[in-house]
Amino acid sequence: MHAPIGVIGEALIDIVVDAHGTTTEFVGGSPANVAVGLARLDHPCWLASHWGTDARGERIAALLVAEGVRTTQGSASATRTSTATADLDTEGVASYEFDITWELAPDSVPDQVGVHVHTGSIAATLQPGADTIAEFLSRARADRTISYDPNARPTLMGHPDVVRPHIEALIALSDVVKASVEDVDWLYPGLSRQQVLALWARLGPSLCLLTAGADGVVGLVNGQEFSHPAQAVQVADTIGAGDSFTSGLLSGLADAGLLGGSAEREQLRAADVEQIMPAVARALACAAITVSRNGANPPRRAELSAD
Repeated sequence: MHAPIGVIGEALIDIVVDAHGTTTEFVGGSPANVAVGLARLDHPCWLASHWGTDARGERIAALLVAEGVRTTQGSASATRTSTATADLDTEGVASYEFDITWELAPDSVPDQVGVHVHTGSIAATLQPGADTIAEFLSRARADRTISYDPNARPTLMGHPDVVRPHIEALIALSDVVKASVEDVDWLYPGLSRQQVLALWARLGPSLCLLTAGADGVVGLVNGQEFSHPAQAVQVADTIGAGDSFTSGLLSGLADAGLLGGSAEREQLRAADVEQIMPAVARALACAAITVSRNGANPPRRAELSAD
């Protein structure tokens, strides 16, 4: 039996408009997607979030129950459920507009949630909830590993010069950081991706990764550079691909004994490329399956080929 993983962040409704103008609604939100992905990979998971008691909120709650994701008290306390409208181009790539509210009561994330804690995306930078997350991570770092995905949303986060210090403060609290190349190109104009990875590693994480869609992933683990190609797949859309990568990565690291308490942190600090590569391969396999079907629909463990 795997130890529980805690996820903190937004759960919302993705309103997907395809290239033909057809609209479909899915449960989404990057942290919620990660929690569902972890549950489907057989990891007990908690989600601390913020949605309403309206019909859309009830749909979120029902899906989380069906997937086996437990939620913290007060998650269904918003006045309305947030939405993200995703307009797809002819290649299935999404651009987003948001109608979102994010709050998190200081006592809504119990300290015992998860031997590992993951956060990121809108919730980690949108006030007033972002400060609550940062305070919780500062406490959690004493005895738990932490992962973070900035998942930059420029229309919500403002100018990169404004949000960058907050993002870097969260990176400094983390053991694992995953971002997309689009994230770092926006956050660090003029810096190469290798320079960004080196900068983040100096802040403290043992493992830093950048995903590049069809070009796979590049990363840095304890000073060692690595890369891995993506799996070739027919793309339906890219919604949830990065989140599925994250859940696959955390699943693989947890299975390898590299996430958890102080002992696991030390194991991760000593890990080399060979030790983390199975987790990276699992992450890419999860992302490939997700982009092959519509919406944020991560795979179950049984769908993965032997890894």
